[in-house]
Amino acid sequence: MEKRWQLLTPDPDLVRLLCGELGCHPVVATLLANRGMRSPDQAQSFLNPSLSHLRPPNGLADLEPAVERIVRAITAREPILVFGDYDVDGTTATAVLLEFLTACGAQVSCYIPHRLNEGYGLQARHVGEVMVPRGVRLVITADCGTGSHAAVRAAAQAGIDIVVTDHHTVSGELPPAVAVVNPKRPDCPAGLGHLAGVGVVFCLALALRKRLRDVGFWQDRPEPNLKSACDLVALGTIADMVPLVEENRILSRTGLELIRRGRRPGLSALLEAAGIPDRPTESEDVAFRLGPRLNAAGRIGHALTAVELLTAGGDDEARRIAQSLNALNSHRQEIERGILADIQDTLGRHPELLHERTLVMAHPGWHQGVIGIVASKVMELHYRPVVLISLKDGAGRGSARSIPGIDLYACLHACRELLEDLGGHLQAAGLRITEERLPAFRRAFEAAVGTRSTAEDFRPRLRIDAALELEDITPGLIDQIEGLMPYGSGNPEPLFVARDLVVASSSWVAQHHRRMVLRPAAGPADRSFRAIQFNADPRTGAQNRFERLAFKLRWNRWNGSQTPQLVVEAVA
Repeated sequence: MEKRWQLLTPDPDLVRLLCGELGCHPVVATLLANRGMRSPDQAQSFLNPSLSHLRPPNGLADLEPAVERIVRAITAREPILVFGDYDVDGTTATAVLLEFLTACGAQVSCYIPHRLNEGYGLQARHVGEVMVPRGVRLVITADCGTGSHAAVRAAAQAGIDIVVTDHHTVSGELPPAVAVVNPKRPDCPAGLGHLAGVGVVFCLALALRKRLRDVGFWQDRPEPNLKSACDLVALGTIADMVPLVEENRILSRTGLELIRRGRRPGLSALLEAAGIPDRPTESEDVAFRLGPRLNAAGRIGHALTAVELLTAGGDDEARRIAQSLNALNSHRQEIERGILADIQDTLGRHPELLHERTLVMAHPGWHQGVIGIVASKVMELHYRPVVLISLKDGAGRGSARSIPGIDLYACLHACRELLEDLGGHLQAAGLRITEERLPAFRRAFEAAVGTRSTAEDFRPRLRIDAALELEDITPGLIDQIEGLMPYGSGNPEPLFVARDLVVASSSWVAQHHRRMVLRPAAGPADRSFRAIQFNADPRTGAQNRFERLAFKLRWNRWNGSQTPQLVVEAVA
């Protein structure tokens, strides 16, 4: 699908101010302005994130009653259950809570529901099936629970208290828990709505540690260094694709540094299994290589396997679990390819399905644990909101994904009367629906998206940060650009445009990727750069000259050396 090239134009006075005050390259000042930096101080904090810049979590609604109840459970040695979600955010949040409460000497265990057999979140059935048999007196949720009204009421009847920690969108009333620590609560003044579930748990741990310090709890045992948990916070934050700004940027930068040091056996083993054992770990590795392997546990097997890896104490145990996750991920990829091929075949036979602004498809043979990933790929291929639903015995479980600019959760919530259950975010959601309501849902969802979008929303944009000619690229500039890492939602990797380039040499890698050496058509011949275009369009594969080229600029690190490399995003 042809993209509209959009060159961003930040305020030139702001760019000059940032450039002068920071002493940075004008291109870097432009990048900072494009990312919302409005003052040199704000830009300095962005470029040099530090744990000392974290805001105190005190503003989180219900934090005080949550801390009070958990401290009481710790000191009284009450059985505590951490109830987590089965994605990377949920498993990392569960692991952070487990490690912290264990360091406190708490009597703690964890439980994560089986995605296929139990479905999402805390349910009333878990009171009798899990909590009562374990003698649990307090449950702390991790990345779930905001919508678990029936479960909270059932737990109260059994004399069990619930503390909810979550970050999912709040619709309607809160459950009657002891505390609901969710920065997306309408009445929460903390300004921390960007946090992932694991970030919320980290804030809770900070508050718990301080309260225990105030009452002298740490006089008889070592006080936990919560910085050591930032590797888990970075994993969950990056994998959940929340905006990498403010606290999320600080925690992710700190956590990535910890991952590189290899102090957690489970992550070192997972890096090795993913084929990235001896180079710096970046956010891209977490999003596309580590995250999918951890997620494979919950999608194909059981998410507790991911928690076991993250909390593994020895290298041998960690390698064994990491290899099993690697195998699960390979199996997940096979299933995913099959579902995607099935969808593309159906669309090829029924092109009229793409005449609408939305795409809702259902099938009884689709694996419930994988359809979310496939929905993302179908959304990218056909650039529209997508809902894929796995059917079984008249019941459907669905995953939805949306394009930028369209609030998916709001559109689905407009169809709420047709759904059995709904949860999610701005651009990703999960739902349950009966098969008989599918036709009505298709119509209602199409109408909801239609009233909340314009035709321009369905034309993808290529947002170019700045013009950058090859002769202006220097090693120092690349180093300064890397200072903007980690990249992710809210802080995309910078994208540049260069004009009138010649292909000095070209070859194909694995039949789909074009490796080139590029130089300016009218510039000096020695100003050439290596470039790679992944999944290159065969129609442009023979081009030897580009009028415009959109690219990312990186160091290509290999065997202890580094060379500049252009990663080509689009050509014209």
